[in-house]
Amino acid sequence: MADPELTAKLETLLVRELVLEWAHVNRLYFREGLRPPQLVLVPTRSHLGRWQRETRTLEISRPLVLEQPWGIVIEVLKHEMAHQYVNETLGETSETPHGPAFRAACARLGIDAAAAGMPQAPSEAESRIATRIARLLALAESPNQHEAEAAAAAAQRLMLKHNLEVRRDAAARGYGWKHFGAPTGRVTEAERILAMVIGKHFFVDVIWVPVYRPRDGKRGSVLEACGTPANLEIAEYVHDFMRATAERLWSEHKSAHGILGNRDRRTFLAGVMTGFAEKLSKSAAQHKVEGLVWVRDADLSAFLRTRHPHVRHVRHTGAQRNEAFSHGRQAGRGIVLHRGVRGAAANSGRLLGPGRG
Repeated sequence: MADPELTAKLETLLVRELVLEWAHVNRLYFREGLRPPQLVLVPTRSHLGRWQRETRTLEISRPLVLEQPWGIVIEVLKHEMAHQYVNETLGETSETPHGPAFRAACARLGIDAAAAGMPQAPSEAESRIATRIARLLALAESPNQHEAEAAAAAAQRLMLKHNLEVRRDAAARGYGWKHFGAPTGRVTEAERILAMVIGKHFFVDVIWVPVYRPRDGKRGSVLEACGTPANLEIAEYVHDFMRATAERLWSEHKSAHGILGNRDRRTFLAGVMTGFAEKLSKSAAQHKVEGLVWVRDADLSAFLRTRHPHVRHVRHTGAQRNEAFSHGRQAGRGIVLHRGVRGAAANSGRLLGPGRG
């Protein structure tokens, strides 16, 4: 029985999209070596997905598809396809489902063998670093501009030093992924600039990936970041903070200049992100003078390439550089990252974007 929030048409489109994703994964990871199974949605929360060898059925939880980001759905799909691969291609049926053959296949193919499909949480050591960074960002709320700037700079410096240490200790690296923001049908220039900023200054690799929106029956794009769990939390905070701050600055700009419409909104937002990027680049130059230079980790780049073996680079034209862009750029240069903690200092230090409970 279909979910009451999905019409029969949306349910049909959803199953068709899952079949297309199965074919895409089969081509990308298994060289089209798998035979199409019967793919069904099941109304259960007891498991996220399941490969049934006897009936050649690949089950995907309907609540998973409707409640979790599409990237997690694909991870679960890949995991179940790895079970199919072990059974039908390797001919292994005597081991337990997550036995040696399955784990070895997942390691070789770059598929998560943990079955959960969910992005991993920071380790205890990483949480301590995130807490220290969060407290510095909270100090950056100071109304004194010099104190705020000093706290924000200290947070950025701590992130840089931490990642230099992690890079020296190969055993400490453990990469994951996360999707930032809601899927969108069109990626704006402001969103592309923000993605560049996050990838350049916050120790993650980013890529725009196609996703499906089950409740709309449409495809879209979402920003995916790869990195350590702690860096992903901080980068997500920056992403959410900047999007909310840019919208607030646009509202203030409209009010101050008596603007009624939103004709120049996207241009202004692109200016905000450009100004913020320039500010961070200036800080990075100062850190370079101090001898703190972080070289992008080849292992992290390899992790992203494993997740996305075929990456296309697309050039985009920028927005019109009018007065709205200049105003936004100036506003972006004055942004100070702050308020990275929720509640009292006793909180675990989880970084949250504005507007979250």
